[in-house]
Amino acid sequence: MSTPPLTLWRGARLATMCPGAPWGLIDDGALLVEGDTLRWVGAEHALPPALARQAEHDISLDGALVTPGLIDCHTHLVYGGHRATEFELRLQGASYDEIARAGGGIRSTVTATRVATDALLYKLAAQRARTLMAEGVTTIEIKSGYGLSAEHEARCLRVARRLGRELPLTVRCTSLGAHAVPHEYTGRPDDYIDAVCDWLTMQHGEGLVDAVDAFCDHIAFTPAQTRRIFEAARRLGLPIKLHAEQLSNQHGAALAAEFGALSADHLEHLDDAGIAAMAKAGTVAVLLPGAFYFLRETRLPPTPELRAAGVPIAIASDHNPGSSPGLSLLLMLNMACTLFRMTPEEALAGVTVHAAQALGLAQTHGRLQAGRQADFVVWDLAAPNELAYWFGRNPCRRIVRAGVEIEST
Repeated sequence: MSTPPLTLWRGARLATMCPGAPWGLIDDGALLVEGDTLRWVGAEHALPPALARQAEHDISLDGALVTPGLIDCHTHLVYGGHRATEFELRLQGASYDEIARAGGGIRSTVTATRVATDALLYKLAAQRARTLMAEGVTTIEIKSGYGLSAEHEARCLRVARRLGRELPLTVRCTSLGAHAVPHEYTGRPDDYIDAVCDWLTMQHGEGLVDAVDAFCDHIAFTPAQTRRIFEAARRLGLPIKLHAEQLSNQHGAALAAEFGALSADHLEHLDDAGIAAMAKAGTVAVLLPGAFYFLRETRLPPTPELRAAGVPIAIASDHNPGSSPGLSLLLMLNMACTLFRMTPEEALAGVTVHAAQALGLAQTHGRLQAGRQADFVVWDLAAPNELAYWFGRNPCRRIVRAGVEIEST
């Protein structure tokens, strides 16, 4: 078997996100790529001459900033329709809770998703994915949750899998059947949970799912119902995630930590016990400033307490039609700093190293380090703090995913 060709990318300012210096910064850095893997990363002057001579391609970046490929670790990318009318209703005073209980919210998107063809769902999701990719996103998580039946949940997961095959994008698929109770199960939430547990077995057998999620809140599912989902996932050997403590404190984060969850997401109403449980379990806190902003929430997630407890904090777009229709992960960095008082370095870690951890990819993604997948972004910026500073512009110059340069627009 022939050895993959080596490509040397040199003359870069590398924000490796590795431990040590702030940002893992290396000035006058170089990356040596072999196939889809980073073979060597470091200061250019330290590159062994024998390795440099093996490079078939030598690319100078003229001092440009380079970061790991960005990771959007919480999205709901596959759905039909939109909910702009609900946006107007909220501006007129209706709450998210009131809209959901009146049959709007998730249920209205379920209706639009069920009537959409597979081709249309793929077309819409691919357009959304490409918009995120244009800002340097090379890895994404996509949740189901807008089908809410065996047939339609599987359709959405198949569309997500297809995105990972046909786009230059790493896609992790999460089953979120426990997103809301569909109309056909009105008044029978426990029966619906039974059905969701059955679907998980089928989805897992077809290879459609990498993790399992649920929405644990007062307008969604109780901790007891959520526990049943987690137990079904555990029987199948699937990792779990959870929408927790967004609108109320149901102690879902502590429940997720009990099951060794990859992440608990939202967390505006998280308490000290939940923080301690997450810290002990190594569960990542995924903060979603887009939803906080769009719903005009006022209760901040406990960022200082999470930081003090050593809980890894990730940031994601939470792209969805009802509460976070944004498609800019860079904007989420700015929001994380301005709304949640994160530092620019914490925010970038939140869409690289910690986002990778939230997807179970901590050993392969999220850092510029030898042996990891060669995912990186070249930016028209001088310093990494500019990624969180600017908004309304896209400074992405070049994107490399799995060792192959892809279009950045």
